[in-house]
Amino acid sequence: MSPSEPVSPDVALGDLGALLLDSGVSVTDVRGTLERARDATAPGTDLSFAVLPEHVFVSRPGTPGATTIAAGGGPGLTFRQTAHASRLARRLEAGRVTLDQVPAHISHIRGLQRRNPVLQTALGGALLAAGLAILFRCPWWAIVLALLVGGLVAAIVLATERIRAAAAVVPFVASLISTLVVGVVADRLDLGAVPLFAVCAPVALLVPGALITNALLELTAADIVTGASRLVYGLIMLTFMAAGIFTGAAATGLRVDPRSAALVGETSLVTGHGGWEAVPPLAWSWIGVVVLAIGIGLSFGSGFRLTIATVIVMICTYAALMLLSPYTGSTVATGITAGLLFLAARVLERVTLAVPATVSFQPAFLLLVPGTVGLVALASFDAAALAAAPMIFISLCIGTKVGALIADALRITRPIAGSAAPTATGSIRIIR
Repeated sequence: MSPSEPVSPDVALGDLGALLLDSGVSVTDVRGTLERARDATAPGTDLSFAVLPEHVFVSRPGTPGATTIAAGGGPGLTFRQTAHASRLARRLEAGRVTLDQVPAHISHIRGLQRRNPVLQTALGGALLAAGLAILFRCPWWAIVLALLVGGLVAAIVLATERIRAAAAVVPFVASLISTLVVGVVADRLDLGAVPLFAVCAPVALLVPGALITNALLELTAADIVTGASRLVYGLIMLTFMAAGIFTGAAATGLRVDPRSAALVGETSLVTGHGGWEAVPPLAWSWIGVVVLAIGIGLSFGSGFRLTIATVIVMICTYAALMLLSPYTGSTVATGITAGLLFLAARVLERVTLAVPATVSFQPAFLLLVPGTVGLVALASFDAAALAAAPMIFISLCIGTKVGALIADALRITRPIAGSAAPTATGSIRIIR
């Protein structure tokens, strides 16, 4: 296509939808974004959209054979690329970018490269695991071990990420190796029962929390096919992870300490002994949240500014959970926090397009624990935990949907119209 030839709305919007799918946006939100972009850039054009997890179908009702298919399913985008994708969609909705500019923007976004991706991912996995171990007040030996094993799990993910067939077995293999290392160390040092997150923290990088939450959101929005398929896949991943933990525990004789914290609201009840078996003071949990946020930023390629935003959002999320849990219980506190966080993410996105809601909201999943709680329940084989996990999923989903409803009612999700008309070239601002 020559530079002077206009871009078809069908192709431009289809490619934008595929980009958003690769960013981890739910099919419900992708369809809504494409409809708003259509109304802003091609008013009066009769286009309809059908979105599946890896494909976008753009059709013209009443015109036989007029269906354009855009395929996603490529390498997952980093948070920095996701921020650019969301910013492009918002600018398109606001009329600050034309359809003719969309292909160049998409090509630029997909071409953004991370600096030292191997080092960042390995260090991010180590810090993510250590941050969770500190947050849930594991003993110092478990924190150090989580740091090392978290880096090992990240290395396994890096080594297998380009092998499509390995995606199904990586959760089992990584969880098995992680648990074997923890079990052998606990046995050799005669540490007895180990805290739950000494086992779960190193593999938290693999927890499909965002996938499961997107599935629940899609199911409640009547996107049954995509929601059900995502939910089943997420549960299969959790089951494989739990199977790896169970197999490793059986092989090493590892036992989980029933007194260790499984939820954020339980961390104040944790007690320890002396020396390496002492637990960090409760105030250190705030440091754990910061370390966790930095680990997420490195693991998913956020860049400096987005990592700072992640730190702030996660500190606020942790504060809300700690304040609400003693009064409402962990299940209700999760729903309320999810609603407030989603609303805050939309406000932040409106104030600055450089911090989209998907980037600011998704990292908090490890604190809202939609996926981690399921893994904990399966790994501990605790009947009470197994019963609580679905309720937390439902609470999270309801809270998020209520937050989205309030955002829509307050017109927070409406794009801010640009004061200047879109130019022929359109500038691309880099988010560091």
